[in-house]
Amino acid sequence: MIPYDHALIKTNGVNLHVVQAGPEDGTLVILLHGFPEFWYGWRKQIDFLAEQGYRVWAPDQRGYNISEKPQGIAAYNLNELSADVIGLIDAAGREKAILVGHDWGGGVAWWTACKYPERLSKLVILNAPHHKVFRKTLSSDVSQMQKSWYFAYLQLPVIPETLMSLLSKPFARGLQASAKAGAFSDEDMVEYQKAWAQPGALQSMINYYRAAVQQMPQPQPNPQVKVPTLILWGKQDFALNAEMAQGSVKLCDEGKLVYFETATHWIQHEEPDRVNQSMVEFFKST
Repeated sequence: MIPYDHALIKTNGVNLHVVQAGPEDGTLVILLHGFPEFWYGWRKQIDFLAEQGYRVWAPDQRGYNISEKPQGIAAYNLNELSADVIGLIDAAGREKAILVGHDWGGGVAWWTACKYPERLSKLVILNAPHHKVFRKTLSSDVSQMQKSWYFAYLQLPVIPETLMSLLSKPFARGLQASAKAGAFSDEDMVEYQKAWAQPGALQSMINYYRAAVQQMPQPQPNPQVKVPTLILWGKQDFALNAEMAQGSVKLCDEGKLVYFETATHWIQHEEPDRVNQSMVEFFKST
């Protein structure tokens, strides 16, 4: 068993809970989870990467689980979220880090790579489109509009978090049903429901979606990604059209796209061995 350290790291004015593993002198890898997960969603990657000699930091992003939950929608815009990442790199005493993001964590990772390319050595994205590609697709592709209906629903005040709180068990079962059988165990769902039950967590988690619509920072950074990038994409994603992965890799100076034909949105849970090996091979590549 790899020992985990649980630290509270001050970054960009907030305290983030960060799970740390691996040798302290190893190359820093930061793992950014998405909705509705928390650091625990990377448990199948943390041990493997630590065993390979990497220093792994897996934060609860702001608003999630036991990390600080600032008030207001503006606190969850992409400028703030990416500044959190840079603060973590600074707190680790590093000039650069490898950044890995899934779902909303991938959205934050894309933005960070565009805004702070000098602070990243490599970028890995799991089932998350580049922000420019997503916004263009959402405005022009009917099938993606239909899949993203929940963006409009989550703009409602109070109601989404209230219903999610009242229906946390059915929501957990729905999360399990959206993935391959066995990807999320019943024991996992107990841990997730504990994270969702943290005071203020559900509102903060949903504020990511509200900020994306209501608080998109302007001007946006140069969309071209100068950091070497690997995109891993489960093609059976229920929420995101696979074609967006192709549009995203075209915005990368050095980009590689690998489709997982039978994986869903929850790629790192369903095919951890292949995901882990793909990442390490990419980390070691020149």
